[in-house]
Amino acid sequence: MDGARLVAVRRWRVRRGLGVVAAGVVIVVAACGTSSSGDSGSAGGGGGKIAVVAAENFWGSIAAQLGGDRVAVTSIIDNPDADPHDYEPIPADGRAIAGARLFIDNGVGYDPWAGRLAAANPADGRTTLTVGELVGAKDGDNPHRWYNPGDVTRVIDEVTADYKKIDPADAGYFDRQRASFTATALKPYTDLIASIKTTYAGTPVGASESIFEMLSPALGLDLLTPPAFLRAISEGADPTAADKTTIDDQIRTGKIKVYVYNSQNSTPDVQRQVEEAKAAKIPVTAITETLTPAGASFQDWQVAQLTSLRTALAQATGK
Repeated sequence: MDGARLVAVRRWRVRRGLGVVAAGVVIVVAACGTSSSGDSGSAGGGGGKIAVVAAENFWGSIAAQLGGDRVAVTSIIDNPDADPHDYEPIPADGRAIAGARLFIDNGVGYDPWAGRLAAANPADGRTTLTVGELVGAKDGDNPHRWYNPGDVTRVIDEVTADYKKIDPADAGYFDRQRASFTATALKPYTDLIASIKTTYAGTPVGASESIFEMLSPALGLDLLTPPAFLRAISEGADPTAADKTTIDDQIRTGKIKVYVYNSQNSTPDVQRQVEEAKAAKIPVTAITETLTPAGASFQDWQVAQLTSLRTALAQATGK
């Protein structure tokens, strides 16, 4: 087999925060060069485009918009029904990563399968951007970095810098793409965050898991849900009876004005809290871990969720 070699890779199944369990062995083909099969050009993508692979589509969407027509982006997790925590790589994922010039994964324990797959499919000249490392997050920190607006900005800057290093001749183009993306495409997202913070700062809210834990302070909201409960639901662990009692009390007494839940991880405990909140006339709004609907851009997805949240806050506060 010219230009390629066979690599045995374990198929990894990840349970939220509970470690990695081997679940069989698959064989993938890893290219020895820096370009995918059939690609041309020094950037390693079709027609000279930079081949980019993102472990998750929220980072892939940003990378595609920053790269414009100079990049070809593949997102491994691109189905709203897929759980990135439980994803099992397939051979095509290994082949895609082997041919990438830029590989983006989230890190912080969210997608350990991605780093293992990249290590099992080495390629000369590939740049790897692990978001957790970029923002200084440690193992055990909240992994949902795309819900932290400050971290999103840092990723935008780093992806642009990586593109310029990979393709210096188009550095000016990538600077213009970044300027246009942040000033125009991303503006409804940043404006909505600022508007919610201005109008609803200090409003007490509840949430189902840690996915909302970094967005709430950016919005100026007072998240009252016990942090241990947020983390337990995110990691697939059982929350304590004390934490559940605390949340029940917050809902029953109206201490929280809005309840935010991850509709892609609605456990029996979360479903019960949603029902209790609705019964108590507390507005409920949903968020998701990955782009919804499929094919949505990062900013359109976030704006839709933030708009729904703003509506819930308005209903709860009369503002």
